Amino acid sequence: MNTGLDGYFRITERGSTFRREVLAGLTTFMTMAYILVIHPVWMASGAGMDRGASIVVTALMSGVFSLFMGVYANLPFSLAPAMGSNAFFAFTLVKGGIVSWQVGMGMVFISGTVFVLLSVFGIRELIVRLVPRSIKFGIGVAVGFFIAYLALKDAGFIAFTNNGIKMGSLYEPKAILGLIGLCFTSVFMARKVPGGILLSIVITAAVGIPMGITKIPTSFLAMPASIDPIAFKLDILGALKVAYIPFIFTFFVGDFFSTLGTVLGVSQKAGLLDKDGNLPGISRPFLVDSIGTVVGALFGSTTITTFIESAAGVEAGGRTGLTAVVTSLCFFLAIFLVPVATCIPSQATAPALIVIGLMMMSGVKNIDFDDFTEAFPAFMTILVTAYTVSLANGISAGILIFTVTKVLSGRHREVHWGTYILCIPLVIYFLGMK
Repeated sequence: MNTGLDGYFRITERGSTFRREVLAGLTTFMTMAYILVIHPVWMASGAGMDRGASIVVTALMSGVFSLFMGVYANLPFSLAPAMGSNAFFAFTLVKGGIVSWQVGMGMVFISGTVFVLLSVFGIRELIVRLVPRSIKFGIGVAVGFFIAYLALKDAGFIAFTNNGIKMGSLYEPKAILGLIGLCFTSVFMARKVPGGILLSIVITAAVGIPMGITKIPTSFLAMPASIDPIAFKLDILGALKVAYIPFIFTFFVGDFFSTLGTVLGVSQKAGLLDKDGNLPGISRPFLVDSIGTVVGALFGSTTITTFIESAAGVEAGGRTGLTAVVTSLCFFLAIFLVPVATCIPSQATAPALIVIGLMMMSGVKNIDFDDFTEAFPAFMTILVTAYTVSLANGISAGILIFTVTKVLSGRHREVHWGTYILCIPLVIYFLGMK
C-alpha cells in the first residue's frame, strides 16, 4: 500500500515519508478546525442561514475539495470557506440589507464561474506570470506576517482599542494558555521533535481542560443536520444586475489574489517553486480552487479557497497531496464528530501558527535589496498585507507600486506589457473601497 501511495504521490521523490505526510495532514486540520465553528456562526448571525446545515456543508465542501486538491494537483494544500469573503458576504451584503443570502450566493457562483473559465483557458496562469519576481518572493514573507498576526490575536497577545492595537492582558487565562503553548511549540521546534507542531497543539489543548478553556464535549458523535435549508437555494438570475458588478468584482479580486498568495507563499516554503518564483502546474490548484467556489455556492457556502493554514502542514513536513487527503478525511469524519473537532481552542493552535510565521520569513533572502525598484514593491506587498490583514490588498498594491516605480525611474521596458493591463482592474479594485 505504501509503495502504491509513494508512486502516485511521489512521496520519496519530494523528500517526505508516509508518516510525515499523515502527521502534516492532521496538523493542517487542527489549525483549520475553527472554520467549523466560525463560518456557520457568521452565516447564521449575519446572513440568517441555518447553522446546522452550514456546519455540515462547511465540513463536506472542505473535505471534498481538499481531497480533490490532493489527488488531482498532488499538493499539500487544503481548502475551506474563505475568511474575509464570508465576512463580506454575511455582514456587508446580507446583514447590511443590500441583498438576500440567496442572491449573495448567486454572486459567489458567478465569480466562481469566471474563475473556472480563466483557469480552463490558462488566463489565470498567465496572470501569475505577469506578477513581478520580487513580489512573488515577497508574498511568502507576507503570508508569514499574516499568519502571525492572526495567531497573536487568537492567542490574546494583542487587543484592539479605539486607538489601535495594544498588548493583550497577560493575566487573562486564554493568554496564559497561549504562552504555555508557545513554550511547548518553541521547545519542540528547537529540538526538532518529529510531529512537534501537532504534539504541541494536543498538549496545549489538554492543559486548557483544567483551566476551563478547552471544553470536553458531552458527546463525541452527532448525527449531521440536513443541508436542505441552504443547498441549491442560490438566486443566480437575481445576482445578474449591473449594480451588483462591484460586489462580484470584490469577491473575484479578493479570492484570486488570496489564493495566489497562499499557493505561492506556501509552495515557496515547501520548496516547490522554480528559480523564477513560479509553481509548475499551477493551473491544477487554480482549477480545484475555482470549481470549489462554484460547487460550494450551489450547496450554500461562500467562496471556497486554499487555506493559508496549509502552511502548518508544510512546516510539519507535508510535501505531497497525501497531506491534503488526510486533512480531507478529518473533515469528512468531522461531519459526525463535530463536538470533538470543534473543542480545540484557538489558543492551542495560535502558538504553532506564530512559529510558522517565523518559518515563512526565509523567502526574504530571494528579494534583491540592492535594487530599490525591486525591493520597495516587495516591501509594500508585505507591509500592506500585514496592516490591512489582506493578501489581496498586499499583492495588488505591490503590483501597482512595482509598475509605477519602474516607469518613474525610466525603466518602463522592464515591465511586461501585460502587467500594465493587469493594473487597470487593480486600480478599479482600490477605487471601489470605502
